[in-house]
Amino acid sequence: MRVRDQTYWTWADGQLHSRCHDERLSDGTSIDVQVRLSRLGATQLFLGIYGPSGKALCEEYHRALPGQTMTRALVWGVDRARALATGALDTAQRCRLQA
Repeated sequence: MRVRDQTYWTWADGQLHSRCHDERLSDGTSIDVQVRLSRLGATQLFLGIYGPSGKALCEEYHRALPGQTMTRALVWGVDRARALATGALDTAQRCRLQA
C-alpha cells in the first residue's frame, strides 16, 4: 500500500482520465507514473517513487509539459522515475514541484 504525500493529493482529480505505469524494481522500490490532459488541454504528469514499505520517497507533479503528447510524456516520466529511483540523477535534479 502506498502512502501518498501532499504532492499526489495536489495532483489528484478523479474526474480526469489518466494513463499510468506501475513498476516494481529489484530492490522493492516501486514507481508510479501517471499522465493526463487537464481541463484546458495541457499534458500533465505525476511521478512517485515509493520504498518497499510503501512510504513516499519522491513525488513530482508537472502541471504542463508543452508540446508533449500523453504517450511521450509517459515515456519521459518513466525514464525520469527510473533515473531518480536508481540515483542516476544528481540531488539538484531530484523531486521538485514543477509549475
